[in-house]
Amino acid sequence: MPRILLKDIVKKYGKVIAADIPYLEIKDGEFFGLLGPSGSGKTTTLRIIAGLTKPDKGRVYIGDEDITDVPPEKRNLGMVFQSWALFPHLTVFENIAFGLRLRKLPEEEIRKRVKWAAELLQISELLNRYPHQLSGGQQQRVAVARAIVLYPRALLFDEPLSNLDAKLREQVRFELRKLQKELKITSVYVTHDQAEAFAICDRIAIINKGKIQQIGTPEEIYNRPETVFVAEFIGITRFIKGKVEDIVDESKGIVRVLAEDGLELYSWANLDKVKKGSKVVVAVRPDFISLASKESKERNVFKAKVELATYEGDVMDYEIRIGQWRLRFKTPPMYKFQPGQEIYVKLHEDKLIAIKE
Repeated sequence: MPRILLKDIVKKYGKVIAADIPYLEIKDGEFFGLLGPSGSGKTTTLRIIAGLTKPDKGRVYIGDEDITDVPPEKRNLGMVFQSWALFPHLTVFENIAFGLRLRKLPEEEIRKRVKWAAELLQISELLNRYPHQLSGGQQQRVAVARAIVLYPRALLFDEPLSNLDAKLREQVRFELRKLQKELKITSVYVTHDQAEAFAICDRIAIINKGKIQQIGTPEEIYNRPETVFVAEFIGITRFIKGKVEDIVDESKGIVRVLAEDGLELYSWANLDKVKKGSKVVVAVRPDFISLASKESKERNVFKAKVELATYEGDVMDYEIRIGQWRLRFKTPPMYKFQPGQEIYVKLHEDKLIAIKE
């Protein structure tokens, strides 16, 4: 399956920039995510790939073919929409076969392909039913089958699981990833749900206000966000503002930060962007913190006051205060602290991320 390439793409609606993408390459066979808040431009980007929206400038390629001016129906791309858009008056078989009939394929070939897609999606027993007789998860599978039966060059998903309940959504996203890997088909997946993107995608582009903030694997984006927006958008994050006083260990990227309230802490930083004297925000996630001993002489061990405590079954979720900074911290349920209690915690310097303001 071919790669997808966007070059110098710009799309505006009035003064609003919906897409401003100098370069984006989606690799052959990759499951690629477009992740961002509502109105960030991720769906516009997908529609530009599909041919449903024409960019004001820039070019779109599939493989080595420039498809910028090719109409949507001739791009041979499979699309799965948020609404699934099944025809209520047609059986599951006819819904899946619809695109094949438009292409005037022989009946024997249509039946062969529908049978293949139905078996792959485990809906063979549903072929004679109508959409209203199906559950949400079954309708979603029919929509995917209708897309793959065309043997498309790539699959495009626009928030396809948002109409499912949380438990079913979690189940189906793993099925989608398994299916994509079996087909080895280049796929682009739009979502605002971080957990969904992380579970499904090989790489992800974080988009905000039409611009790509960062591209990377889920691990890279979670552990090494490059901007304050990415750090804040992904996971639970609190920030400590300060200034870099020293580069402590250049080989490991460790810097010493003096916070605005005088708190001194050590953090990892991208030394290509952060220098001595840089104003930074240090991103702190709950899993960057662990319990520590009062007698510990290690760096980044602080006395903290418990502000809030919430029992979540498998964990205790705390809001703690160190100096003027409120942070989130989680422990196994065996550790229970009360609001007002003082504890000692360690902020792991190799996990903290100092980001230039």
